[in-house]
Amino acid sequence: MEKICVIGVGYVGLVSGAGLSEFGHDVTCVDIDEVKINLLNDGKIPIYEPGLQSLVESNCRNSNRLHFSIDISKSIKDSSVVFIAVGTPQKKNGKVDLSFIDSAANMIADNINDYKIICTKSTVPVGTGERIEKIILSKNKSTMFDYVSNPEFLREGSAVNDFMIPDRLIIGARTSKAYNIMKNVYRPLYVNETPIMNTSVETAEMIKYAANAFLALKISYINEIANLCEDVGVDVHDVAKAMGQDGRISPKFLHPGPGYGGSCFPKDTLALSHLGKKFNKPLKTIEAAIEVNNNQPMRMIEKLNNLLDNKISGKKVAILGLSFKPKTDDIREATSVKIIPELVRLGVTIHAYDPIAMNNFRNQFPDINYFENWEEAIRDTDACIILTEWNEFRGIDLIKIKSLMSEPVILDAKNILSISKLEELEFKYDNVGRKISL
Repeated sequence: MEKICVIGVGYVGLVSGAGLSEFGHDVTCVDIDEVKINLLNDGKIPIYEPGLQSLVESNCRNSNRLHFSIDISKSIKDSSVVFIAVGTPQKKNGKVDLSFIDSAANMIADNINDYKIICTKSTVPVGTGERIEKIILSKNKSTMFDYVSNPEFLREGSAVNDFMIPDRLIIGARTSKAYNIMKNVYRPLYVNETPIMNTSVETAEMIKYAANAFLALKISYINEIANLCEDVGVDVHDVAKAMGQDGRISPKFLHPGPGYGGSCFPKDTLALSHLGKKFNKPLKTIEAAIEVNNNQPMRMIEKLNNLLDNKISGKKVAILGLSFKPKTDDIREATSVKIIPELVRLGVTIHAYDPIAMNNFRNQFPDINYFENWEEAIRDTDACIILTEWNEFRGIDLIKIKSLMSEPVILDAKNILSISKLEELEFKYDNVGRKISL
């Protein structure tokens, strides 16, 4: 068993800390945000993630292996492995803001009292490991620590399962000693024969960006195909299904919609694009994926305007789904964040509903109308847009929707509704890449 310190109780840090404690380690998650730490010590989880509450409770109260503290110095000194899981936000110029990484590295450097593994879980550009090493070496001898890059591949909505049963584990280590210690940290995964790759630090950093950017590229690609399918009279779902049956392609991330969002894909594609430009190796495919994704939400607004006979100003529109994907309350870079302000600018009155993310959205957009259920949200509206494929929207009662709306107009941006049922009920509808009735 290792004594582990996790710096940062955001999404990655909290899930990782809880997962590591479940593996049997004594874990202390630390943060400068005293409000978050107090919430966690009171048994309250500051983010919505299925399975996380029970995992935290089990390891805090039942096993006493998981702790939360604002005493970062003590936690670093008491630990043999220190994970850096702080935020790496995007700057306006596309570069990654590493100020939180630098701050964590300096805190570690000031509190190293014996040999430690310093491990970064945050998504960082290639070369950040060397940057962290230089900060720590400026105050300590090289024999006091080893540095490791251990990128995370957690999907919001299934992060607990992704941590406990990952597809693979990447350990970028400079020494065999560091690699063996990290392999022991993840011993339950090693015993279960999870694939473990031992790479250089720089390779591990690159793997994370390359993987996320490729998935984002798949989404933008199928969105472009969907847009073309509309013009040539083809159902993109049939195209995507046939593509996905090819083992070289797979069906994952071939789901057309209003564009990708979240805390990873938009940030990571921009960061990788910036890195390519820095070394005079522009990544044309990634740049194209970014452009397509930026255009896709605006295409949804054009579709809605067409459904409303180009008379969108003054209309009341229901928005069903505010989070960037189901099973999370995360609205970072969600298409709702891009579409709703533009609709408001065009003179639309917004009626919004999301089963989980409304509080987060209300904090950012307090001046739109929020409702506690979809029935009230769509009542007396002129149109409805589905932006998140929550299960309750998949089985939504179209007959009831028609009875509540002023006009039966639906833009199904996630392609979850039955076209035959929409046509049977004489809805005026549109979607992404499928047969439409205008």
